[in-house]
Amino acid sequence: MDSASAPSLADLDTAQLRAGYASGEVDPVEVVTACLHRIDEYEPALRAMSERFDDHALAAAEASRRRWERGRPLSILDGVPFTLKENQQVAGEPTILGSAASERVAAEKNAPVTQRALQAGGCLLGRTTMSELGMLSSGIASAHPITRNPWNLQWSPGGSSGGAGAASAAGYAPLNLGSDIGGSIRLPASWCAVAGFKPTYGRISVDPPYPGRTIGPMGRSVIDLARAMSVLTGPDPADPWSLPTDGTDWLDLQLDPSDLRIGVVLDVGDGAPVHPEVAAVIRQATEVFAAAGATVTELPPYLAPGTVQLIDRFWRASHWRKFRQMSPEQQSRVLPFIAQWCRGAADITAEEALAAHDAQIDLGRRVLHAAEPFDLVLSPAAPGPAFPAEWPMPSNDVESAMSHIQFCVGYNFSGMPAVSVNAGFTSAGSPVGVQIAAHRHADRTALAAAAFFESARSPEAFRPWPRLTMADHRPTAL
Repeated sequence: MDSASAPSLADLDTAQLRAGYASGEVDPVEVVTACLHRIDEYEPALRAMSERFDDHALAAAEASRRRWERGRPLSILDGVPFTLKENQQVAGEPTILGSAASERVAAEKNAPVTQRALQAGGCLLGRTTMSELGMLSSGIASAHPITRNPWNLQWSPGGSSGGAGAASAAGYAPLNLGSDIGGSIRLPASWCAVAGFKPTYGRISVDPPYPGRTIGPMGRSVIDLARAMSVLTGPDPADPWSLPTDGTDWLDLQLDPSDLRIGVVLDVGDGAPVHPEVAAVIRQATEVFAAAGATVTELPPYLAPGTVQLIDRFWRASHWRKFRQMSPEQQSRVLPFIAQWCRGAADITAEEALAAHDAQIDLGRRVLHAAEPFDLVLSPAAPGPAFPAEWPMPSNDVESAMSHIQFCVGYNFSGMPAVSVNAGFTSAGSPVGVQIAAHRHADRTALAAAAFFESARSPEAFRPWPRLTMADHRPTAL
């Protein structure tokens, strides 16, 4: 391929790349170069990258080219460009968690997901931005400029994996790896019109581990997520909750929708109300499954009122402890919204903190019980459309900071896999993701259902990927 066509290489998915590499028609070095060119072109507007590893990526692509020429690729992802969220360790680089208050200490080793992706022959382009300490559903952090949504630069991409969401929609790389403790993959996937997967708890090893936290892939298509899972799963000694591999055929996404029992929920009993246009898009998504023969049943609310506030309280207490351990100078560098959020836990008693901890267990049990009669549960990923890029949270209010996570957070504490895939757009053009959740360890079912929906959804659910024009930094269609 000539240089004039090189930028289009950034838009190839993982299956197209593998086929091109195998035939010799596509060169990993040209693909990585195209991705880096895309980043050069868009990054002044999006600010989705925390740091770049151009030289490393090109060297990895050169090595991949030689392996493909010998017919000895390391995996189906050999030569595929990818990014990491900036909370995933890269040996020799500091891990700053989006905060100017973080100490810049070089990591001694790669995170498990970093190591697996590199051992599979992936070409690491760099790390994407995350919100301050991972506790905001936006692209706002003290360590870097605001990350913006490529569909509309006035909108937030969501968070905390906001850089990964924006990078996926903009075509920085076919795979962008994020993390999720209450929706941090699925929320930006929803607001950026991409696919984002939170696997079963423990499927992908996490270091350092934390209850409910998972690592997962984001990209433009479900098949890209499945291909990523085929190389990223497995146990690691650093993660006591990591699961052994179980022989899942991640690339088998065949599914007969007529066999499915599907629960649909638009009101879990807590959290912010669902925007009418979001609800309409989700109802249209359920009709796709019903038309294919699935049995669809509406779920009644199953959460106790105030549950989300209790989850918020526990996280505040945990971060207040960390905030107090900082020096006064470090505290002054924390984003003011997060500093205020942390200080809101100053008067929480030990009894209240333990009650908030127990609420996480109760939440997981309630979600498992509600989902038990069904093969899948469908819901919005986010109750509302995309919000202003300058807002830290959709509510823009510290006191109701987590009011939008009610559809996502339950799957973190039940351990269930859940994927968000674009289902449509509001009248203002905001993407709306449908969340598809399955039983624990039924990750393949969740991905297969998402792949079916992706192929069967109405034409209104798809629009050409946004392309930024540098003349005015407003998105136009590809």
